[in-house]
Amino acid sequence: MLQVLRTLSRIQLKSRYGAVRHSSSLKDYVAVNEPILSYAPGSQERQDLEASLQKYLGVVAEVPIVIGDEEIHTKDVHYQVMPFDHQCKLAKFSYANKELIDKAIRVSLDAQAEWQRRPLEERCAVYLKAADLLSSQSRMDIVATTMLGQGKTIVQAEVDAAAELIDFYRFDVQFALDHNNYKPISTDSVTNHFKLRGMEGFWAAISPFNFTAIGGHLSAAPTIVGNVSVWKPSDTAMLASYKVYQLLRAAGLPAGVINFVPADGPTFGDVVTKSPDLAGVNFTGSVATFRKLWKLVADNLDNYKTFPRLVGECGGKNFHFVHNSADIESVINGTVLGAFEFSGQKCSACSRMYIPQSIWPEIKDKLINALNKLKVGSPLDGKTFTSAVIDDKAFDRIKNFLDYAKASDDLTVIAGGTCDNSKGYFVEPTIIETTNSQDKIMQEEIFGPVLTVYPYPDEQYKETLELVNKTSPFGLTGSVFSQDKSVIEEASDILINSTGNFYINDKSTGSVVGQQPFGGSRLSGTNDKSGGPNYLLKFCSPQSIKETHTPLTNINYPSMQG
Repeated sequence: MLQVLRTLSRIQLKSRYGAVRHSSSLKDYVAVNEPILSYAPGSQERQDLEASLQKYLGVVAEVPIVIGDEEIHTKDVHYQVMPFDHQCKLAKFSYANKELIDKAIRVSLDAQAEWQRRPLEERCAVYLKAADLLSSQSRMDIVATTMLGQGKTIVQAEVDAAAELIDFYRFDVQFALDHNNYKPISTDSVTNHFKLRGMEGFWAAISPFNFTAIGGHLSAAPTIVGNVSVWKPSDTAMLASYKVYQLLRAAGLPAGVINFVPADGPTFGDVVTKSPDLAGVNFTGSVATFRKLWKLVADNLDNYKTFPRLVGECGGKNFHFVHNSADIESVINGTVLGAFEFSGQKCSACSRMYIPQSIWPEIKDKLINALNKLKVGSPLDGKTFTSAVIDDKAFDRIKNFLDYAKASDDLTVIAGGTCDNSKGYFVEPTIIETTNSQDKIMQEEIFGPVLTVYPYPDEQYKETLELVNKTSPFGLTGSVFSQDKSVIEEASDILINSTGNFYINDKSTGSVVGQQPFGGSRLSGTNDKSGGPNYLLKFCSPQSIKETHTPLTNINYPSMQG
């Protein structure tokens, strides 16, 4: 089996979209970022995508609970709907109860005994094959189900469900191999070894709706270094998540290494945190949920066989800070993209903006003009810029913020502001102007297509930078737009703890695996930097081995003589 997988790592798989990963061996493997396809009208990939979309339209897919090789359905039935047409059901799935979650844990632990003993190169080969399959024959199905289930446009689904997930798998392999190459110092009488191991127990992976790639990575990353995981996918990303799970199994991932367990969130959290075999929680979601999980772990601390590790990414209140030396066109385009792509449902989306009063009138007019040209509608229309928000709860939350803004004396809606959930959960891209830099709309995460702008006196840009730093409890992403290097240096210093990903003359979104490892601190999470080399170390429990070659003949030290 190992030889077969090593052979796979040496060949170049052919894709109708172009060549995919190639390396002469895993020993010298170096990852490269997956090219993003254009899907131009008439292109081969556009035709293939249209064909994949047709396979899922008008069909309700059955998504099982998968524990080991067993597919399970319970009577606790739920449906995933298309957010842009919520009367259309996309997938039928059921929740695992407490007994099934416990069973998934046991099956994972049973699978770990063999999986962790496989050579790292063999585990890596599974994920390289998964990346190659996703780059070629599985690409369109996973892009299509992401579009339909999460309301992503073609380009947003391609960047997420194809390119980023492929990058995660390939770069994780490179990083794991790099870590494994560490050789401790040895001497003539002692040989030292360093073994990269996973942890005892299982990892609970809890993924969000907004990125198919996050679900496919949260569950997989621990397993590359020898762990096993129990994956609870998001209800509103169910079908695409299941397609990713099927992809991993098709690539050779053994049964039980990752168990696919849709479940009620509180039930899942309660069961996994009560297990004495919990090794860690890999989570992306809300602050409230992550705090709850952390408290549950603390409450059960005396029961664990090892101290569980918690990895969390919880969103942000991300900013664009504009200096009066900024390039205006970059500010306009960067802000429209950063605030309104995927209807602001990115952890890194820009939702607060600080602009000098001297250039605000020009930027204001150009932003409004840009928003008026955006098409909001079905992601099946290639001209659509953004589509619906994910579900009724998101719609209601965002609408409440808009109603609040319309009733406030400090806030003025200058663009957008309308909502319509009659067919889909549509919220118009909205810009709000505020005279109060400390308004709650500048502090709280909205997770929707809403941008609030605070025009500040030009001469107070340093004080305004301090406001940026202190206004929100989050610390994920932020951007500074300026052509003045001294201003950039000053802003970088004042904002040193304000973000985990800091952008200069660019939008606050769009981190790329291997280029800008992603994560933030404060209430944005534990900043473990997925997409970078340090991330995998969170899932490792390395072993140092000392082998002495000469007999131990004495118990006395020189200082004891005389």
